[in-house]
Amino acid sequence: MAAAYIVDAVRTAGGRRGGRLAGVHPVDLAAKSLDALVSRTGIDPASVDDVVMGCVSQAGEQSMHVGRNAVLASKTLPQSTPAVTIDRQCGSSQQAIQFAAQAVMSGTQDVVIASGVESMSRVPMGSTATFHMKEGLGTYKSPGLEEKYPGVMWSQFMGAEMIVNKHGLTKDDLDRFALGSHRKAIAATEGGAFEAEIVPVEIETAEGTEMHTVDEGIRFDATLESIASVKLLSEKGTITAATSSQICDGSSAALIVSEKVLKEQGLTPLARIVNLTVTAGDPVIMLEEPLFATDRALQRAGMTIDQIDLFEVNEAFAPVPLAWLKHTGADPERLNVNGGAIALGHPLGASGTKLMATLVHALKARGKRYGLQTMCEGGGVANVTIVEAL
Repeated sequence: MAAAYIVDAVRTAGGRRGGRLAGVHPVDLAAKSLDALVSRTGIDPASVDDVVMGCVSQAGEQSMHVGRNAVLASKTLPQSTPAVTIDRQCGSSQQAIQFAAQAVMSGTQDVVIASGVESMSRVPMGSTATFHMKEGLGTYKSPGLEEKYPGVMWSQFMGAEMIVNKHGLTKDDLDRFALGSHRKAIAATEGGAFEAEIVPVEIETAEGTEMHTVDEGIRFDATLESIASVKLLSEKGTITAATSSQICDGSSAALIVSEKVLKEQGLTPLARIVNLTVTAGDPVIMLEEPLFATDRALQRAGMTIDQIDLFEVNEAFAPVPLAWLKHTGADPERLNVNGGAIALGHPLGASGTKLMATLVHALKARGKRYGLQTMCEGGGVANVTIVEAL
């Protein structure tokens, strides 16, 4: 089977809900990453076979095929460039990477952009379901689904609390992990680790026009005491807003090409795709599936956890990466080395290619070889992607 290569991967700096990116339409926000990727790589725009864009809340400003609209709003891609918008919940743009790689590896396409966007300020999380429910237009839970899962209300928050109990975690464990996320993100920001991946976005502020280049969610003054003092989301639970991923606006993109195109267009790849895995399990505990998907991916790749140099495990809630560490026995020093979604934000459909941007650039900066990325997803699904830095 042919190989698939990541030439480059980029992302916008995250914006808080109602923050610095809230004034940017998500179609234009997505186009920013597409344009930066094309410009940085020097790829012939006319050679792009497809754009695969992840987006979870496909309503309002993200409706009517946000992927195609972003191509049309782009300043670099011709209108002849196809696009498709996909939803695998939080793993939407990680799945975009995998679909792009599969197209290249199968030989059916040679140049595919994987991407994602989510403006959680402008299209509120869950609004695709709640709007219709409030209008009396029905619910996603069909009679057949209710028969199989009677009385179950799908809740990622409840799933996270179930992981805490199942894996013997404490609130102090979660608080300390959250503090570590902020401290790593601070060090990465102040050390310039994100400069290679962040796409500047021009924004309007009260002081005038500025370039948004720093992740807005990082708490530069975070302490264990301040994190521990945040109110519990459930009276009998352990999770707080401080130990959960931040609502975030952002976009991201990665260029996936064949070896033939590398040679024809003189491109230098950052990484090679080693393994693509997706699995599904219990939809009630929901967020635990990355543990088992990682087992499957390593088995299929013929690798052990110790052979992986860096890990990106999405910090949807602190219990997810903590349970993943306990299950896999991975070295915690290799996990989310530049911080994660607790500090940097989780722009849903954009998070997959966002994490990949961070992973491939961190591998290059640290002179490491193998990286593994995984993401918990609604419905009890998880993607795992293993890459080799070149």
